[in-house]
Amino acid sequence: MFSQVAKDKPFKELLPQYQYYFRVLLGFCATAALIGKDINDQHMHIETLSIAGIMMMYCAFTYWFSLPKQPHRPSRSTWLALIDGFIIAVAISELEYPPWPSILLITLLQFNALSQGGIKQAFEVNTGITLGLVTGFFLLGNQSINLNPDTSLTNVVLIGTFAYLSVYGAYSYRFFKQLRTSNKEYREENETLRSQFYKLSHYIPKPVTAMIRDKNQDIVTERKRITVFFSDIVGFTELSEELEAETLSELLNNYLSEMSKVANQFNGTIDKFMGDAIMVLFGDDSETSQGIKKDAVSCVSMALEMSKRMQELQVHWSELGIKKPLQIRIGINSGYCTVGTFGTDKSLDYTALGANVNLASRLESAGKPGNILISHETWSLIKDVILCQDKGQIKAKGFSYPIQVYQVINFRKNLAGKQSYLSENMEGFSMHLDLEKIKNYDKEQVINKLVTAAKTLHKKDIH
Repeated sequence: MFSQVAKDKPFKELLPQYQYYFRVLLGFCATAALIGKDINDQHMHIETLSIAGIMMMYCAFTYWFSLPKQPHRPSRSTWLALIDGFIIAVAISELEYPPWPSILLITLLQFNALSQGGIKQAFEVNTGITLGLVTGFFLLGNQSINLNPDTSLTNVVLIGTFAYLSVYGAYSYRFFKQLRTSNKEYREENETLRSQFYKLSHYIPKPVTAMIRDKNQDIVTERKRITVFFSDIVGFTELSEELEAETLSELLNNYLSEMSKVANQFNGTIDKFMGDAIMVLFGDDSETSQGIKKDAVSCVSMALEMSKRMQELQVHWSELGIKKPLQIRIGINSGYCTVGTFGTDKSLDYTALGANVNLASRLESAGKPGNILISHETWSLIKDVILCQDKGQIKAKGFSYPIQVYQVINFRKNLAGKQSYLSENMEGFSMHLDLEKIKNYDKEQVINKLVTAAKTLHKKDIH
């Protein structure tokens, strides 16, 4: 999604080319100063011409390293920075160390190094400058200092400095303009990806979402002691044959949406939807797991809340023409399962496998409408918090031994005090009363409606 300029010349490839351009400017500036000095002296020195020639050849040679698609281009420019400083310093010694031209050339070297490579490259350039000055002073014998250089020499260096700064300013403008454009496009792309990821997170389990968000995190398939939840709507297959497709779709989406909200409320991992059936895991995600006991309590608490929410949905569905109240049955089991991703490199599915998963599904199938059946393993974890009724043993498909099951009643704390939730459904009668949701200013209105209903029912009995 980035602009064509950014695609053709990304920043990491623009930098070596512009370093080449600035190296050429510095080289031409120093070369012009060397030749200008000899012209003023009316005598061409072989050393001057050699240094100028080497400088131009060096600039041409380094162009090869600035090509973006050059596979052999070195990743670091340490030795280039050293040579930059070395050649300019040798040129300064050949100019007999004129104060202002020398300061300007060294300043340009420092500026270029700091802007292109930071303190590290500045150190490399300074190392090259030191070596160049030592070479010029001791090896080339340039030991005299020209404190009063010719005006033309200073002017040449000033013109070179002006040209360098002008080109650098133009480059900086272009670079930051491109940077702003690319940054804007990056933000737009990032927002698009965030939106897409948010939508995608609705279709995949939370551990997979966490793995995608953290590129260093991988889902490891391992054995874990978890609690598995299964539920489905009783008689949904028959209902699907009676309702129009649009009505059925609205009902199912409404049901799954409400149940998903409840599952997220209790930090359950929605493993999958299978038509009207739901599979939820507790304890599979190490970030949200609170230990096998608390995970089991959370799972059963979720089941109770789903049963309660189902009563509320029945009122809404009756307005869609569904006279027979729909009910769900739930099965829960705790135990060791294999949790992780399964499939191929092109198609993976996050889920839990094992006999304990199958048992939770069998408990759900064995339950009656409105029942929450749990295994002995789950009951042993929640019995001190939630009251359950012993339902004896059942024969489950795929298991050679009988399975002890329990039916969840309610939280012990709710049964000890005043009951705040009442719900009843039968032919011609439906009641849903949640005292926690009724406001004080609505209390009298609710009582009046109940009294009116009771009087009307009583009169019918009399007649």
